[in-house]
Amino acid sequence: MKDSVISTVKAAHELVKQAEGLSTAPPPPPARTDWLRPPGAVEEHLFLERCTKCNDCVTACPPGAIVTHPQDGTPVLFADQSPCLLCEDLPCIAACGADALLSVVGGNHVHMGIATVSQRLCTAGQGCHACVSKCPADALVLDFASLHLCVVKEACVGCGMCEMVCKTVNDHVAIRVVPSRHLARIDS
Repeated sequence: MKDSVISTVKAAHELVKQAEGLSTAPPPPPARTDWLRPPGAVEEHLFLERCTKCNDCVTACPPGAIVTHPQDGTPVLFADQSPCLLCEDLPCIAACGADALLSVVGGNHVHMGIATVSQRLCTAGQGCHACVSKCPADALVLDFASLHLCVVKEACVGCGMCEMVCKTVNDHVAIRVVPSRHLARIDS
């Protein structure tokens, strides 16, 4: 009988440990908010009205930079993973039949966001210019007097190339793209 009681107590103890293990599991990571809309995206409220989540722009993106958002299924880009390469003919826009993505004159007229630089983390003063050489819009310049990296906001299209390059060559990412939808809130 003593063995039965000990066995039952051990089983109950294991059950409690398992239940506690389930309840103490870490919460899932918060949803990312640093995503960009594809080139030619209309204002966010219109985009959400017009986008049918058909994935035609996702399929049409040659480098596979456009993916579906894990929560709502709309098309997004994560600059640090796969930036927009500003394809010459912007096939993602041509593929959109819902007018959620509208034609632009060329890649230099795309407005997905604006790059921002953390001068504290940036290693441009130590000789790193990888982002400058890879910027397709020539929106990054090095101020040689201060040895600081500067963003020419009028030229920046927010493609994210600089952010991905910085992530690849440095320990700390010093440049991030602020999505256009966040800029609207900041400017108002």
